[in-house]
Amino acid sequence: MGNIYGYIRVSSKDQREDRQQAAMDHIHVPRQNLYIDRQSGKDFCRPMYCRLLEQVKEGDLIYIKSIDRLGRNYKEILEQWRLLTKEKRVDLCILDMPLLDTRTGKDLMGTFLADIVLAVLSYVAENERANIRQRQAEGIAAARARGVQFGRPPRPMPENFQEIYEKWKRKELSVAEAARECGLPQTTFYDKARAYGKALEAEM
Repeated sequence: MGNIYGYIRVSSKDQREDRQQAAMDHIHVPRQNLYIDRQSGKDFCRPMYCRLLEQVKEGDLIYIKSIDRLGRNYKEILEQWRLLTKEKRVDLCILDMPLLDTRTGKDLMGTFLADIVLAVLSYVAENERANIRQRQAEGIAAARARGVQFGRPPRPMPENFQEIYEKWKRKELSVAEAARECGLPQTTFYDKARAYGKALEAEM
């Protein structure tokens, strides 16, 4: 019997690992053998997973809560499964899917069925992430069509902006001086001045 490990991954700082942690506690994975990555899904930097790969040896067992914790897409999940089970020769148990437990069904048929289930689940996980991204994009587009503004609200126009703008336009003030008088960064003053100038031209 080898060592028992657990791997947990949350894809952003806003997520918590409580649910995955509780699952590992329930099956008595030693706390010192838990490897937790709290990284952006975009960058997919997983230092603790890499450390786990260096630590495990043949005959060890790794618990993972769900299959999508193993990789960020269909191809990567399959690659990591092959690396762990074929090259490292460790056992894997996916808690959300009892069929994906390499300790059972080690005969040819069992391995064949597990590979089929893994491929299907990996595809489903990737497809669901793609659908979520599409729904988010559609939701943002619909909100923008309704006039919803995203990001920081624009800085309000300073009360003395018109006066300072006229002085800047007459070259009585430099951009740096005008921005300082308005209490704005130089780039912000310049952008507002250009927009203000265009608005004046449009009114003429």
